[in-house]
Amino acid sequence: MPIYDLIIIGAGPAGITAGVYAARKKLNFLVITMDIGGQAAWSGDIENYTGYQFITGPELASKFEEHMRKYGIALKENEAAIVLEKSGEVISVKTDKGEYQARSVIIASGKKSRELGVPGEKEFKNRGLTYCATCDGPLFAGKEVSVIGGGNSALDAALQLIKIAKHVYIINNTGQLTGDEIMRQKVEAAGNATVLNNSQVTAVTGDKFVSAVKIKDNSGEKELAVQGVFVEIGLIPNVAFAGKVERNERGEIKIDSANQTNIPGVFAAGDVTDVQEKQIIIAAGEGSKAALSAFRYLARKKF
Repeated sequence: MPIYDLIIIGAGPAGITAGVYAARKKLNFLVITMDIGGQAAWSGDIENYTGYQFITGPELASKFEEHMRKYGIALKENEAAIVLEKSGEVISVKTDKGEYQARSVIIASGKKSRELGVPGEKEFKNRGLTYCATCDGPLFAGKEVSVIGGGNSALDAALQLIKIAKHVYIINNTGQLTGDEIMRQKVEAAGNATVLNNSQVTAVTGDKFVSAVKIKDNSGEKELAVQGVFVEIGLIPNVAFAGKVERNERGEIKIDSANQTNIPGVFAAGDVTDVQEKQIIIAAGEGSKAALSAFRYLARKKF
């Protein structure tokens, strides 16, 4: 089994940028990922990524991928990391399809959608219930849909769906929307959007496909007829495989200013970490830092 200089887990903005920097440093490395683009590929309109006054999430993710592939990077797609462990100076990464070894690792596995945990959610997943407005929004053209959540991800989804759906209900369990003010203003100004604050989804119902959501609010319980449910209630880190890597109370990997974790040789970058802000541009920058730190780590070791 070959021992790589570096294994990068994940190919979102952090992982792809780490790969570009690792390639420029001539490291012998491997990228393991379930998909390419990460959360960037799910985003709608992006107006705050330096160099692009306007670009969509899928377009930006495509440019990331194009840049990465330019270097002929060794890539294992559609593989999920299951176990990460270190023995001596070698770090092993086991996936659902194989096992790989390296002298260093960058965890850039990002986050995944938080589930509602209500009756009907699993039964109607991909049958009217989805976690990605960018991916699935066009399927609901002219239909009535609901977006569950009140933060930026929910508002981003709502702004995409307002252009497509007949009507969009934003179901928010707090007293007011918590996303950025400009996004709130756009949603509230839309003629085909209704915000339902202090409302909690208790069930998703239907026959073969979603036909309604049950809601509990201050006045009691009611049923809202919709053909689509977009769950946007936050994200949780993809860290189940990370073993003894130290995490905070939110499950995010703790890193220092050089992206080093508590395990020497194991670095982390992007939304999977405790870095304060979760933005595409920050994840990309953190990926570059992690790759440079891994390079310095390898240069100072006697292997």
